[in-house]
Amino acid sequence: MAVFATDNLGVLIFGILGNITSFVVFLAPVPTFYRVYKKKSTEGFQSVPYVVALFSAMMWLYYATLKSDLILLVTINSVGCVIETIYIALYIAYAPKQARMFTLRLLLLLNFGGFCLILLLSHFLAKGSLRATVLGWVCTSFAVSVFAAPLSIIRVVIRTKSVEFMPFPLSFFLTLSAIMWLFYGIMLKDLCVAIPNVLGLIFGVLQMVLYVMYRKNKTVVLLEEQKLPEQVKADVDQKLDNNNSHTVMMAEVQVISSNSKPEKDQNDDDLDDHDKKKNKNQLVRPQTGYCVINMEGQGLASQCQTVKCAA
Repeated sequence: MAVFATDNLGVLIFGILGNITSFVVFLAPVPTFYRVYKKKSTEGFQSVPYVVALFSAMMWLYYATLKSDLILLVTINSVGCVIETIYIALYIAYAPKQARMFTLRLLLLLNFGGFCLILLLSHFLAKGSLRATVLGWVCTSFAVSVFAAPLSIIRVVIRTKSVEFMPFPLSFFLTLSAIMWLFYGIMLKDLCVAIPNVLGLIFGVLQMVLYVMYRKNKTVVLLEEQKLPEQVKADVDQKLDNNNSHTVMMAEVQVISSNSKPEKDQNDDDLDDHDKKKNKNQLVRPQTGYCVINMEGQGLASQCQTVKCAA
């Protein structure tokens, strides 16, 4: 193909490098989903980024198949579709019912309904090269919105002055990937490929600058209004688990304390009962060793008898 021709050596080099860096970016969520698999829980993570990433890969794959010189764009987005599908399948398998239903509805609406609508409209309303142009600008518009996603993380970094939630390797490879595809699009004179990566490069450089500024700052504790939704949900779940455990422990302590009196206390109670029976209607005269027994049981004013107290 033309992409492998000698005069397109730069396109080949940047395309291969773009494939490598994008592949690393696609693999970035692997530790997250490995933890999901081990714990059998999504832990409050959202499925939207992965559903959107799958839709983006599907769109770029369709666009690349309409042009003969974008074979390296076909390869990486084919791999991306497979990887994102695996992520979404794992999410659906271990997500709570409400999150699972939301993900399925989003897949049906965006990845099936939206993609089919774009496919049909581009097929019937645009012909030849115009179809590729229209679809290219649709992909560009969507890619710009995807590249704007890091704004939420950048906002958290600026507010907390901590890069705890912005891992350097991911930011680095995102920036590197944007550079490779930017030059790939420039050398092919394809603005639809180049323009979104200009925005990606700007946000990537901004993340690198923030990392240099705040990399030495200590880990901070986010306030509730500064946390991302999935972080707040995870914290709430953890607090609920801790409260439930504390409640169970308290219940066990109460059951134990109510059912297991110390032997000494039981003996003391028995002695008290014996003394009460023994000393009924009996008063002790201080420092004499004699007892005054109420013969009629009506108090000290009634007839009494003084006897030596029994030991």
